[in-house]
Amino acid sequence: MDLIKSVVKPMLAGLGITRERLKRDKITFMYPEEVREQHPRTRWRHVLTRYESGLERCIGCSLCAGACPARCIYVQADENTDDARFSPGERYAVRYEINMLRCIFCGYCQEACPTGAIVLRKDFELANYHREQFVYTKEMLLEPMPIQK
Repeated sequence: MDLIKSVVKPMLAGLGITRERLKRDKITFMYPEEVREQHPRTRWRHVLTRYESGLERCIGCSLCAGACPARCIYVQADENTDDARFSPGERYAVRYEINMLRCIFCGYCQEACPTGAIVLRKDFELANYHREQFVYTKEMLLEPMPIQK
């Protein structure tokens, strides 16, 4: 009798809950054919933006790296010259890397940037097979050059 109370009764209660759940309609998205709508404030993939002239917005100030609680951003800055101008300021980012395995997608880097160079967009397909591919370099993050008229 004690066996029935301690083992069988809880099992039957669990099966009853399972039976009730099986009666409900299924909510399944057939990804990637059907993509679920994202929340309006969704923050996913980082993008380094450019001005309309094609110059990079990033001035290499490293404020984004300082604001990052996960310490996943590395910025190495250098001086612009008259021959090689990459940004409108005195400096530019020679090396800009984000370790996406450490990133918590908080958006603090976007808030800290004085020029609006780094933005988080809604591209959420960030899967890779190798750990080294999760370190996004400046070339991977930079927007393509705008079409000149």
